[in-house]
Amino acid sequence: MDERLRFVARLLDDEKMAPLCAEFGISRKTGYKIFDRYKACGIDALIDRSRRPYRQANRLPAPIEATIVRLKREYPGWGAPKIREKLRQQSIPALQLPAISTVHAVLDRHGLVRRRISATSTTRPSASSRSRTHPARKCYLMSPE
Repeated sequence: MDERLRFVARLLDDEKMAPLCAEFGISRKTGYKIFDRYKACGIDALIDRSRRPYRQANRLPAPIEATIVRLKREYPGWGAPKIREKLRQQSIPALQLPAISTVHAVLDRHGLVRRRISATSTTRPSASSRSRTHPARKCYLMSPE
């Protein structure tokens, strides 16, 4: 904030925008944005703003998310495809019916999904990673006749 305040103060002292932006290491577009905010809101406009979005456009409605969590708790053996089908049967509008991957993401977010141990994550080495003996070493290991 201090740097923005010095920037605006120097602009108010009739310095030119382009050289001042170059000195502060910002683009002219950013310089004008800072100055326009200052003119509109005063010193409060120079405070750091949150970068968090105001809303999430594609966020699942809370009642549907609660229904997904409730169904999983009632039927722990059900996965995302079956829960989605149950939602479809409960006459959830097609526009709000989530994809299977979205249902899975909700379950994962609430800690209701157990991760499987995949066959590739075992400790057994693959054929390509097994230790190989160098051909020259075989010569030394062979007993002389």
